[in-house]
Amino acid sequence: MATRLDSEYQDLKRRVHQFLVERLDEEGIDVGRAARASLQAFVQTNISAFISQNRVPLSAQDMILLTRESFDEVVGFGPLEPLLADDSVNDILVNGPESVFIEVAGVLQKAHTRFIDDDHVVRVIRRILAPLGRRLDESSPMVDARLPDGSRVNAVIPPVALDGPSLSIRKFARKHLGAQDLVNSGSISASCLQILTSLVTTRRNILVSGGTGTGKTTILNMLSQFIPADERVVTIEDAAELQLNHPHIVRLETRPANLEGTGQVTARDLVINTLRMRPDRIILGEVRSGEILELLQAMNTGHEGSMSTIHSNSARDALVRIETLLAVNGYDAGERAIARLIGSSLDVIVQLVRLPGGRRLVSEVVALKATADDPYRMEYLYQVHR
Repeated sequence: MATRLDSEYQDLKRRVHQFLVERLDEEGIDVGRAARASLQAFVQTNISAFISQNRVPLSAQDMILLTRESFDEVVGFGPLEPLLADDSVNDILVNGPESVFIEVAGVLQKAHTRFIDDDHVVRVIRRILAPLGRRLDESSPMVDARLPDGSRVNAVIPPVALDGPSLSIRKFARKHLGAQDLVNSGSISASCLQILTSLVTTRRNILVSGGTGTGKTTILNMLSQFIPADERVVTIEDAAELQLNHPHIVRLETRPANLEGTGQVTARDLVINTLRMRPDRIILGEVRSGEILELLQAMNTGHEGSMSTIHSNSARDALVRIETLLAVNGYDAGERAIARLIGSSLDVIVQLVRLPGGRRLVSEVVALKATADDPYRMEYLYQVHR
């Protein structure tokens, strides 16, 4: 028998799946309501019958593999199931049926799995989205969603995706790394940790900056652990990932528009509402759009010690990106006024990098020391020389 990655085995999987779907329909079995054990028995019995009736030459090992993967197709997300169950996998990237990549310990690698064809990829995507009430079709070919466990999902299909359906999953970390874990892994030095702890406890406004996959949320979560217990904290996220063991916390999450295009709640909406909730600190998971104006104003008017993250490759680039976000979201002011607002609101930028081997690293901690002549004057509190 061919291996699991070969077209012969994939064709067998397709035929077996169709057979199982027909048998489920004939017997009126509701997969969502049936017990897992009874479904396992059903799949095993009917696959054995199919293999026997069609005289398919299959080894015992291939039979076990086919049964397991077919069960995953019936009750779960098919080829994604073992990847979702593997805690060492951080990201799952499906570029096409035969092109599945995963990120493990910061390094991308090709996964030993595949889909049957484009239709199979789309079928799994729609199964992911079905309980979430999200639609994916030609009129709505892109979707962002979140799995029940908090994992973030982005899917794109033709005509937007030229080479076929694409799926990206950023898995939710059930256990965030603590400060000592980060020190032990070399992501942060003991001296840097001491500086950051002091910045949090003395209520500095902190922006964590870094490229994709540099661990911004991990660092933000770690910093949040040092917020004093007597302060009221409100968190705002697109997908709830922060895990704060704090006695006085309110967690808010954005909401996309429904199928009718209404009901959207943006990060900007939530920041505005948060200001009416008497927070001591606001933690915004990521700055992406117009919410930056409200966040900066909050930092400047009594909510010291607030924090957020931004996609940027350097501290200086982070400031330029904030300027751009303000400009494109209607903040009508001159360059100098914009710079003064940013320089007087932000206290510290924590810059992250990811090294070629995959290790994530706090590369520098920069304090903004605004002056009349230079609102972006920088003072390096910590820097890694590489």
